[in-house]
Amino acid sequence: MTRSLLFRTALLLLAAASAPLLAHSFKSGGLTIDHPWARETAQGQVVGGGFMDIRNAGKADDRLLSATSPVAAEVQLHTMTMDNGVMRMRQVKDGIVIPAGQTVSLKPGGLHIMFMGLKRPLAKGTKVPVSLRFQRAGAVRVQFAVRQAGGMNPAAMNHAGH
Repeated sequence: MTRSLLFRTALLLLAAASAPLLAHSFKSGGLTIDHPWARETAQGQVVGGGFMDIRNAGKADDRLLSATSPVAAEVQLHTMTMDNGVMRMRQVKDGIVIPAGQTVSLKPGGLHIMFMGLKRPLAKGTKVPVSLRFQRAGAVRVQFAVRQAGGMNPAAMNHAGH
């Protein structure tokens, strides 16, 4: 093989092997969980936030009911609102509706996941295993990529650098 052909073959194999890592999406039936991520936390911090987009390509609404993770004593579904300049976070008790044919974004400043009672810090560059429980789709296991505190939603970033 020529050096050029060998180099191109190696690049092709590398690209094929890394494509699923770059995609960072998880599917279950008509649901797709895109780019789940969590903010890194400081040593001693006992709570952390998780974010993602959930697309429902199905013909019926679904509902995110709960989540669990071995890195936290409890995982809660939360909403954040501003009330007269005061940030208020509240647990969502009845789950989060994912309407048929739509995408629901869990993002900073809105709906999100709270990791409560962290057993260890969420370290940048690691993955956090999370089991999401949906009313129709059932349990969906995902991996939240831990990003730098204050970082952007990775769905809005160029994924070539991941």
